[in-house]
Amino acid sequence: MADLLTRRAPGAASGIASAPRARTYAEVTELRARHPEAVAAALADRVRRTSFVPDDGRLMVVAADHPARGALSARGRADAMASRTELLDRLRTALARPGVDGLLATADIAEDLLLLGALEDKVVIASMNRGGLAGSVFEMDDRMTAYDVPGIVESGFDAGKMLLRIDRDDPGTVSTMETCARAVTELNRAGKVAMVEPFLSSRSSSGAGGGKVVNDLTPEGVITSIHVGQGIGASSARTWLKLPVVDDMERVMEATTLPTLILGGDPVAAPDATYETWRKALALPAVRGLVVGRALLFPPDDDVATAVDTAVSLVR
Repeated sequence: MADLLTRRAPGAASGIASAPRARTYAEVTELRARHPEAVAAALADRVRRTSFVPDDGRLMVVAADHPARGALSARGRADAMASRTELLDRLRTALARPGVDGLLATADIAEDLLLLGALEDKVVIASMNRGGLAGSVFEMDDRMTAYDVPGIVESGFDAGKMLLRIDRDDPGTVSTMETCARAVTELNRAGKVAMVEPFLSSRSSSGAGGGKVVNDLTPEGVITSIHVGQGIGASSARTWLKLPVVDDMERVMEATTLPTLILGGDPVAAPDATYETWRKALALPAVRGLVVGRALLFPPDDDVATAVDTAVSLVR
């Protein structure tokens, strides 16, 4: 344990005391149990990027905030993300690939990777509202249950991401809108990027709580969600959008001048077909990159490195 507590982080200057890092998942648990202050020390010691956007103006981000909403499935496997250590293995592989800029995650995953030294010189987008648990009767209640703005600032992270699902038949939607708007305003005032992921959503007519939540992925539905999402907050100076790829994407992207990252979702198509839709979307001026989780972390052949390298080649 003494070695664990004195090990220097990657990039730390020789002879300068540094935050502890873990080499194994057992050591991560040991640090969390006996030295929780190691997280704050590692945050303070982490090598950070000087700007959110690289010189080429493009971003390739790996997403891993689905488990905090109870969404553990990928490509038809209901328990694909049930093993935290397997998920971390896949994330570490992805983050280590050349051209990958960073991570979108909740605190539990981000801090595991931090203690393992996997977030050095990476952009970190903190996931904020994870209250709408997948499949629950309160799924549309997207409360802020993960990072808040002070936590993002204290962690030295770059951005906060929020899900803004808009259900015209759910009076609770306006509360979500107000909360997200406040977060956009506070992030802007703190000099942090606000990443808004808007959807027009509704429940099917049958089932518990009124049925399954369905997002409107028609061009018209996404265009409407863009206009609502980009209009919240007291300033849009630091607002980015996170959007799905849908039909007629050129017309969809005419709805905004905000920089946009394309999300991956849980694809059902063959990887080559998915990559082609990303390629076409990435050719549009407002689209600045990808923020993808399951499509890259759980490819059909389980070759995470090759899937990530393919995505990077599309972004850059």
